Order: sequence, then C-alpha cells, then structure tokens
Amino acid sequence: MTKPETTRKGFIPVMLTPFTANGSVDFDALTRLTEFYLQAGAAGLFANCLSSEMFELTPAERLEVIAHVIKVANRAVPVVATGTFGGPIDEQADFVKRVHDTGTEAVILITGLLAKETEPDSAFDERVFQLLDQTPGIPVGFYECPVPYKRLIAPEQLGRFVATGRVIYHKDTSLDLGQITEKLRLASRPGFGLYDAYMVHAVESLKAGSAGLSCIQGNYFPELIVWLCQHYNNPDQQQEVAKVQQFLIHNMDVMHNVYPIVSKYFLQLRGFDMSTVTRRDVGTFTPEIARQVERLYADYTQLKDELELSVV
Repeated sequence: MTKPETTRKGFIPVMLTPFTANGSVDFDALTRLTEFYLQAGAAGLFANCLSSEMFELTPAERLEVIAHVIKVANRAVPVVATGTFGGPIDEQADFVKRVHDTGTEAVILITGLLAKETEPDSAFDERVFQLLDQTPGIPVGFYECPVPYKRLIAPEQLGRFVATGRVIYHKDTSLDLGQITEKLRLASRPGFGLYDAYMVHAVESLKAGSAGLSCIQGNYFPELIVWLCQHYNNPDQQQEVAKVQQFLIHNMDVMHNVYPIVSKYFLQLRGFDMSTVTRRDVGTFTPEIARQVERLYADYTQLKDELELSVV
C-alpha cells in the first residue's frame, strides 16, 4: 500500500468571469464567486485565464477583474493572473508589470503567445529569458493554454526555467502523465508547483508529485476537487477516490461542451446568482445540452451525499 504523502495538495480554480445581461463584467457576482471558491477550500485563485474569457476582456477590464479578485480574497490565498497577450516582448513585459502591480503572487505567461507555432523551441526559450530580463524580481508561471494554439513546454525546458528561481507555477495541459512525471523530476525546486488540468489522470498525477489541480471541473463543484486533493492518497478511502475519479472521467464531455456557458448554468442549478452570458462564441446552448447538465447536477448531488461532502 502506498504511504500517504505529507505534502498538502491544493486546488487552484481557473476563475470564471460573470457578466450582466448587457455583457458588462458583473463585479457583484465576481465578489460572490471569489468567496464561493474560498469557502470551498481553494488553495489559490487563477484570475484572468481562458475560463475568465480573458481574450474577450479589454486590457482595462483584465486589470479591474484581477484587482477585484485580489481585494475580495484579502490575502486569504495567493492569486495568479495572466499577463501576456502577444506582441513585442517589451509590450508584454509592460503588461506583466501592470498585472504584478495589482498584487498578484505570480504573473502567468501564455506559452502560445511567446512564439509562433512554426517557430522552434529555441525561439520560445529566447523570448522567455528576454521577458524575465525585462521584468526583474516578478515571480511568473506558465500556462499551456490551448488558445491561440497549445504550445507544450518540454521537461528539459521547464527545468531550465524553474532553475532561474523566477518560476513558481505551471498549469500543465499535456494530458500525458509521463511528461508530467518527467517535468516534476527535472523541475523540482522549493517554491515551485505543477498543477494539472487533466482530470482523467488526476489521482495518478497527484501521487506522482503534482502540487495540485487546476481544472475547469472546479467551476462546477470546487469542493469535490478540494476533497480529491485532500484524500487522493488516503488508504482508507481509495474506493471513494476511485469513484470520484471515474465520475470526472465519465462526465468530461458534458463539462467541456459549450463551456463556460454550461458551467454557469450548473452554478445556477446550485442556486448561485449569476447569468449564463458569455462573450466567447462557444456554440449554442441547446435544450438537450441543458438536460445533460441537469443530469450532471443530479448525479453530483448523489455523489456529494455519498461522500457526506459539505458544500457552500
């Protein structure tokens, strides 16, 4: 039997951005949403990410959203946020500084915006080090965001970046447990954490040494992801852990379809006061999709009761 690890694992939500009926940022709902994540036991917050519809926000709105989340969190947990949106490195560095000035723990760099898809890793590496040079003293992280394209960081690359002492966070979307294991081996350094986004192998990733999870499933039931981070290696609850893992796998397609509309609708079913308005064109939220989300809610309610899980 595997000996339970003593290192505490954490869930870092990729935060939604609530909008009013007319499409403006709903800061009242954002306050409630931030508190919702915190009450669920989140170990940190990732604001201004893809789930936040960051590409559909103006630069001013991005900074306003980040600052609002930091104010509401009130230092209860660290907040990270995206700071790179393409263009020359000096322009990206300038916005990284502006994001850091809001009070973030780290500023997240989007891998697909530091080099074109056709450019080699050497060009990417050069831009990363240029950006680090132009943002002295600012802790950063990486997000292998699928937009505009997914650029994965190789384990050897991540090891070099982490060795600078500047990189404290990595949101991994490789979907490859072998890659994650190798990244953890080569990028081991105090203060650095790799957070996995892929829930199909969530338990194995945590057991391999990931610092925690950072996934869209937390925008449906953050308390369940927190529970998994806390109990994944408990020898007395492996049956329940396996059940949670299978629940996440079984419902993967439902939770990704026309996301984040489906997530916002799920939260409405939970009684959360927010609209399903999104700025991204993610497809049509059909009555059949709504019924699928309603079945997901019923299945989650049953699982929650079986786990005797406290919800907010």
